[in-house]
Amino acid sequence: MGAIEASSPLLPHDQAAAYIGRTPKALYCLNDRRMGPPSFRLGGRRMYRIVALNEWLAAHEALDSRSNPELDPTRQAPEPRRAKRRQPLAA
Repeated sequence: MGAIEASSPLLPHDQAAAYIGRTPKALYCLNDRRMGPPSFRLGGRRMYRIVALNEWLAAHEALDSRSNPELDPTRQAPEPRRAKRRQPLAA
């Protein structure tokens, strides 16, 4: 495998997996579940556009509470505790 040039807009499957920090098998599983980044076949090889990979990563980053303060559970008011019902004592 050769290095991909920075100007290349496409990545093959194995390099796309490395680009997003996943294994090729994990990326196949994401695609099978229709949860992965958009891809297409080119000459029998699965290819990914770098722009689509960046958009997919940004969308997942926005869903993470560590990256999105609005989703941080520690910044929200705690839910009130529910009162426990006591069972009547048996006579």
